[in-house]
Amino acid sequence: MTPNAGAARVRIAPSILTADFGRLAEQVRAADAGGADLLHLDVMDGHFVPRITFGDPLIAAVRAATALPLEVHMMVARPGDHFEAFARAGAGRLLFHYEAAGGVEAARELLARARDAGAEAGVAINPETPPARLEPLLAEIDEIVVMLIRPGWGGQPMQPELLEKVRELSGRVRAAGLAVPIEVDGGVKVGNASACVAAGASVLVAGSAVYNEDEMPGAALARLREALAG
Repeated sequence: MTPNAGAARVRIAPSILTADFGRLAEQVRAADAGGADLLHLDVMDGHFVPRITFGDPLIAAVRAATALPLEVHMMVARPGDHFEAFARAGAGRLLFHYEAAGGVEAARELLARARDAGAEAGVAINPETPPARLEPLLAEIDEIVVMLIRPGWGGQPMQPELLEKVRELSGRVRAAGLAVPIEVDGGVKVGNASACVAAGASVLVAGSAVYNEDEMPGAALARLREALAG
C-alpha cells in the first residue's frame, strides 16, 4: 500500500490484547475466519505506559497463524529501537505515538525509519494531543490512530467526546486532498461503532468487543458488521 492509499470500506481490526494467550493461534484463526480485515497488536514497554505486554517473538507467532495484515501499535518510549525487529517478525504497519516522538521533526524521522525497515508507518495520538499537531505530517502518514481512551489498558469505556478529534482530523485530511485512513482505538463496541464511522473513522480497533466470554470471535465480528450496515 502506498502512503495515503485509504480505503472506502470500513475495516475491523481485532486487538489480540484481550484474546486468550493460552490459545493464541486458535483465537487468531477464529478472527481470521470470522472476517477480520487485519489484526492489531499492542506492544507496551512499561515506560510509555505502565503495562508490559509482548515483543517480536509473539508477533512472529501471530504471523505464523494467519495471512491477515498485522499492524503493531507501539506504546513504547523509544519506538525506533524496535522497527527492524518488528518488521522482520511480520508487522506490515508500524504505529508509534506522536508523544513518544516528541515533535514534528522527530516524528518525520521515525516515519522514514519505519519505511526503511520495510513497513508502512502510522502515528497515534493520545487524548490530550491536539489534532493540529499532525497537520505538517499528513502527506507522510499511512494511517492516523486516535486514542479514544487513555492508552495502556484494554476494556476501558470509550470517551465519546474524543470523536470530535476524529471529525477534526477527517476534515483536515479532506482539506489537504489526501485519503489518510483514520483508525479509532479504545472502547469500540456494537453500540458506538456507527458513531465512530460517522465521525470519519475508516478502521475500528475492537478488543473486548471481539474477544469476550459471551460469544465466539466470528459471531462478535458479525454483530459489528451488522451494526455498521444498520
